[in-house]
Amino acid sequence: MASAFVGLSKLLSSLKEVNHDFKATTEIFPPLDVEKVSKELKLATIAEERGHSDLPQSASRERDDIEIDIINTVEAAKSTAYNNLEDQLQLFKDRLSGLDFQGQFSNIEKVNSESLADFKAEVVKGRNVLHGLRNKLQNADRELKSFQAKHDIFRAPRSIQGASMFFKISLVLLVFMFEWVANGFLLSKGNQMGIIGGVLEAFFFSLLNIGFTLILTLFGIILISHRNIGLKFLGLVAVCVYVAWAISLNLVLAHFREVTGNLMDGAGVLAIERFLANPFGLTELQSWLLFGVGLLFSIITMIDALYMRDPYVGYSRVYHQREDAEVDYFEAQANLIDGLMELRDGHHGKIDEIIDELNNRRRDHNGIVSHRAKMLSLFQSYQDQLERSASQLLTRYRNANIKARKTAAPKYFNNPFKMDRLKPTMVSDGELSDREILDTIKTAQEGLSEQIKAIAAACEQGIEEFRELDKLFPEVSHA
Repeated sequence: MASAFVGLSKLLSSLKEVNHDFKATTEIFPPLDVEKVSKELKLATIAEERGHSDLPQSASRERDDIEIDIINTVEAAKSTAYNNLEDQLQLFKDRLSGLDFQGQFSNIEKVNSESLADFKAEVVKGRNVLHGLRNKLQNADRELKSFQAKHDIFRAPRSIQGASMFFKISLVLLVFMFEWVANGFLLSKGNQMGIIGGVLEAFFFSLLNIGFTLILTLFGIILISHRNIGLKFLGLVAVCVYVAWAISLNLVLAHFREVTGNLMDGAGVLAIERFLANPFGLTELQSWLLFGVGLLFSIITMIDALYMRDPYVGYSRVYHQREDAEVDYFEAQANLIDGLMELRDGHHGKIDEIIDELNNRRRDHNGIVSHRAKMLSLFQSYQDQLERSASQLLTRYRNANIKARKTAAPKYFNNPFKMDRLKPTMVSDGELSDREILDTIKTAQEGLSEQIKAIAAACEQGIEEFRELDKLFPEVSHA
């Protein structure tokens, strides 16, 4: 489900991109230093020199070269500031365009429909997964019920697991060890190697006694409880074989004790001959004790083995097959439900982030517009300052010139300087006002809220579909 809401994730990523960063600065209008310009143009010296020469002439109506230089210096500063302002205005325009509210709102409308479709697609995927597991559970359930009806069984199978199974296996091993050691001591009488030889020979007898009993019980005797006549007969045969084997093996072992020697010397052949000639012709009490101990351990092993598995062959398999199918189904169901809820919560979280990012962009928009307005106001003030600076420079020049003249100054000296104002280019076509942005964000938020409700409804519907099998298969339907 990690691939769901791809469009929503892309939209959120695009909103988080820093397309609107800008550095607010007002240092593009450096003030004109009147003193510095005055020194650079040598106004005092030149004004005095030209005044001694009565320049400009009294009848002159046009500004002289020095005044023109002053005005050109001021105009150059104005042009530089204007160009800087135009660059800043273009930068503001680009930043406002980068916010792309209209595009983001269009994407939100598109993503709203896509997100619901994505969520419903996840529900369909989950339903398909559960459909396969449901069929598997249905088949296992039918097989179990058919088995129970056919064999007239309406109980849970005997299930030995964990500590119980460990105990039963431990009991078999313990019985084997006790018989091995006990037989070793009892067989040491006729063995030339004493206790060591007796223990070595007892190992093979104990292995035959316990091992054969275990195998015969698990795969033969247990069949006696089966309702199939053929299998029940095999179980009866296994019981007979077990009785004959347990008695014969332990009698041979007892006769072996009374025969001097060991297996390597042919004592085993002698013991079998004695057994065939007179099976119960044991002459010593310890030999009868050896027979009894071996038979007792064999019976204990048989009983323990009978409880290691269900007595009815095949029932445990179909029962646990049904249980496993049920576990697989309900685990998958729980995981899919959790996945839907996680997907729903993730969707809601992304919606909240989108709203936050839109509000952040609105604040950035207002900041850019506010700074642009401030920049325009500063430019107007800067032009006023340039006009005043030009007037100061012209006044210095003219006053110094008048003091040095012998004739009257030109009449235009009395005229105040008026600088032509530049109006910056303002292209605001397509720009949204703060009110328009706020209204559009509210509209988008309402649409996203409806989307949240739709996703929540789809989630509830999906969960209900995922739980459909609960009504068909209660947890104890097979009990």
